[in-house]
Amino acid sequence: MTSHQVVVSGVGMIPFAKPGQHAPYPEMAAQAVRLALADAGIGYDMLQQAYVGYVYGDSTAGQRALYEVGMTGIPVVNVNNNCATGSTALYLARQAVASGAAECVLALGFEQMKPGAIGAVFADRPSPFDNLDALTDELVGHGEIPLALRYFGGAGLAHMTQYGTQLSTFAKVRAKASRHAANNPLALFRAVLTEEEVLASPVVWPGVLTRLMACPPTCGAAAAVLCSERFAKRHGLDATVRIRAQAMTTDGPDVFAQRDMREVVGAGMTRSASRRVYESAGIGPGDVDVVELHDCFAQNELITYEALGLCQPGGSEKFICDGDNTYGGKVVTNPSGGLLSKGHPLGATGLAQCAELVQQLRGQADRRQVQDARLALQHNLGLGGACVVTLYERAG
Repeated sequence: MTSHQVVVSGVGMIPFAKPGQHAPYPEMAAQAVRLALADAGIGYDMLQQAYVGYVYGDSTAGQRALYEVGMTGIPVVNVNNNCATGSTALYLARQAVASGAAECVLALGFEQMKPGAIGAVFADRPSPFDNLDALTDELVGHGEIPLALRYFGGAGLAHMTQYGTQLSTFAKVRAKASRHAANNPLALFRAVLTEEEVLASPVVWPGVLTRLMACPPTCGAAAAVLCSERFAKRHGLDATVRIRAQAMTTDGPDVFAQRDMREVVGAGMTRSASRRVYESAGIGPGDVDVVELHDCFAQNELITYEALGLCQPGGSEKFICDGDNTYGGKVVTNPSGGLLSKGHPLGATGLAQCAELVQQLRGQADRRQVQDARLALQHNLGLGGACVVTLYERAG
């Protein structure tokens, strides 16, 4: 099968906001789409398909959002894959272009969330997390703590138990995120935090997790216009950034067999997806210049370093303490400030990561610019589960 080169010709993102401090989802989504179209320099009528991701919303909310921008009759596919929803929409849009099924496609993600911890919506039927919850109860207990915190706190605790990782190391991750976010006008939290301030924030799980180590629920939208290289040339669109490789994985048997909370929260999916990407692109993790990864908790950022191969197993603490995860180190991780600073509107997160990396590779990231960035890696994870890893490159 012929595979067409896929270009990211336009991106758009609105500032994320706390629940209750934002416009309704159709307005947020439409604004992000218009920004992406303006960035690409095309009209809505040039789009041939759209993949729209959101987690908390009724069926066909994607159509409701896009009808604010235009009603051209194109196929609109609604996507829901938990926290990997935005990058799943991106994955489907990339497949459509690469296969030749369409030449110009939109990927859109948005979320209108409620305050507080994420909870079940449909309490009258089996939860997709039943098996994960049962294993989490066995491995870490603490039923009084919300499940998302037990998942990722438990993963951090597993790393601490095996390698002696210090709680202060997770605090260093959050402090680093805040320093990066200070240079991002779209980040919700831009105040610089010290390691000590992170440790002094309210304790969620004694010795394991403080409040500032967790990302907040937010609302927002982001979008990307993907097209074939041929389409970009024909219409004079920016073809600076292209998708060199991409992989999507779901859980394997190790998520239960290993009896390890790091596997429960997707480390195995991440290893599998990233290896496929590196092999497809013919590169190694050491060739990557900048990474946007799924730091829903500081604990997840630390274990993801190892799952992506940015450092050896057990090497994350040294990687962090040596400053290899920031400017002047080996690879700049989450120059946007990540989910810890931008917030995490589930359906929009993956496309917000895409927007950041496209700007980095174009050299448009202003004060957070990673010098001479040529290869950028995106990691977006959803429990239950899905993981999408995408490698972008600067052409030329």
